[in-house]
Amino acid sequence: MARVELVNVTKVYDNRVTAVKNANLVVEDREFVVLVGPSGCGKSTLLRMIAGLEEITSGDIYIDGRRVNDVPPKDRDIAMVFQNYALYPHMTVFENMAFGLKIRKYPREEIRQRVLEAAEILGIREFLDRKPKALSGGQRQRVAVGRAIVRKPKVFLFDEPLSNLDAKLRVQMRIEINRLHKRLQTTMIYVTHDQVEAMTMGDKIVVLRDGVIQQVDTPLNLYNNPANLFVAGFIGSPAMNFITGEIVDGKTLRFQGKRFQFSVPEHLRNALEPYVGRPVILGVRPEHLYDIQLAGDRPVTEAQDIRVDVIEPIGNEVFLYFGDGEKSYCMRMTPDKLYRPGEALQVVLDTRKLYFFDPETENRIA
Repeated sequence: MARVELVNVTKVYDNRVTAVKNANLVVEDREFVVLVGPSGCGKSTLLRMIAGLEEITSGDIYIDGRRVNDVPPKDRDIAMVFQNYALYPHMTVFENMAFGLKIRKYPREEIRQRVLEAAEILGIREFLDRKPKALSGGQRQRVAVGRAIVRKPKVFLFDEPLSNLDAKLRVQMRIEINRLHKRLQTTMIYVTHDQVEAMTMGDKIVVLRDGVIQQVDTPLNLYNNPANLFVAGFIGSPAMNFITGEIVDGKTLRFQGKRFQFSVPEHLRNALEPYVGRPVILGVRPEHLYDIQLAGDRPVTEAQDIRVDVIEPIGNEVFLYFGDGEKSYCMRMTPDKLYRPGEALQVVLDTRKLYFFDPETENRIA
């Protein structure tokens, strides 16, 4: 078993900056968990505490049922892959991959077999005699991963391993790391600031903000059921549109905003009735706004008149932007119909895909 458990883990630096606050998390055996959030949110600090490279201020970390707070990194049975590869420039690929086993005094033949096996898995067998300077960025990252594989650890830790690669190579390496996880059947914890990377790789995603875990869920549930305003805005590209308005009660319950006004759908009325006369924030993803002519038989709100400001065609889809004088909003469209800047449209919202948030707590209302 390679279960990792964090219980009320907190990290406070000497300058009284709290990097991680009361983190509680369970990573099950063989699970691929991604820690994601903006720069400075505490995700790398959390990973380094699991590795033993950062001291814990309070709380407990368990690996395989053993409390490891005071266990040195070399005795935790983990392997870490860093952003900058951390390869020895004077050693060959073989020597880099074998180094960790060599200092642990493994038999020479076992070292050789483990390195050859890892090199075969990663497709770098032909580079074993080369030095890192003769390799591309992607090849160096494979060597860094290979050095971790040969250890056969209980847990793999990845700290933004793809951030130095170009876009095409990042996609390729994402696929290879996913394949590696399925092949090795090992627990993996992966840190990234790229939410697309997180959504495509993780069995479970942990969203952090300012050192606090905001939500832990599957990629699909994070996207469809964000717990709060931050998660809703962070997960998804382009980001969710946020529209400030008020719930008013006339003949029926209505949302009243500067650009959007409509009757509250039946399934949301009970949740929104306590907010009558109070401000709320409406969230709607770009793909859930429609040109009324293309809405089909979807359940939608009353039509809103808008004027297109900017058009971004990106091949298989088109982004239309429009505003209300203060904010800009985005619609995701197919390229089947041509639009022009300045064009007037009637827009409707999918009533099944509306999210409401409390502006004070930032938590989701419904």
